[in-house]
Amino acid sequence: MNTDTDRDRGLLSPADRAYLLGERKMSHDQSRRNAEARIRNRVRDGVLDFDLLLHTLSRKDREQVFADVHTDDAFLDGLRAMVAFAYVGTSEQGLAFEEVLVPAVRNSEEAIAAKRAGENVSVDVTFDVETTVEDSLEGIAGRLEAGDPVTPRQLFALVMEGEHDPTDHDELVLVRAGGESPHDDGVDDQFLERLAAYLEADVDFEGEARAVLRPGETRKG
Repeated sequence: MNTDTDRDRGLLSPADRAYLLGERKMSHDQSRRNAEARIRNRVRDGVLDFDLLLHTLSRKDREQVFADVHTDDAFLDGLRAMVAFAYVGTSEQGLAFEEVLVPAVRNSEEAIAAKRAGENVSVDVTFDVETTVEDSLEGIAGRLEAGDPVTPRQLFALVMEGEHDPTDHDELVLVRAGGESPHDDGVDDQFLERLAAYLEADVDFEGEARAVLRPGETRKG
């Protein structure tokens, strides 16, 4: 998660980011409600702006926006978060994400073929998600309480759930899934470093398949 509050204003102002990160406190309930309403409106208006950007922003400008997508990890994370935000939001309202994704991909492929190759194409888009429950969050929290290792993805899920505070522990031992390949769970060192930064923890890498987060050390510093 990107915690830089000082970036130029986007959908959110620096003050909005500070509020969401808990770095800016509101002295009155009305002020808090006003801030939250302002953020909701900006997000919704920002989403509506993408329709305008898609149809009116020049190709040159669009290419400059995405020019560093292969090297700018923060930007790539932002793109993933943008899709994830839409996925979670539509799912919460009972709208199948397929209704968002499939028309978007189909229309884009048709437009690309027409503009770049002068071709009319038919597009078949398949979107399928299979979810298998592997661990309960209570079980993950219990493993941390016992000092047992968890995977970075398990810790991330616990952080996102919000009911358990991993920073209550002096050490959080993380191992890559299976312990066979350092990247077999899709987690790289930068993911761990961002997770540590979010938890205000120091991170020590102990070989390729193990890391230790120490939340107390950053606070002491």
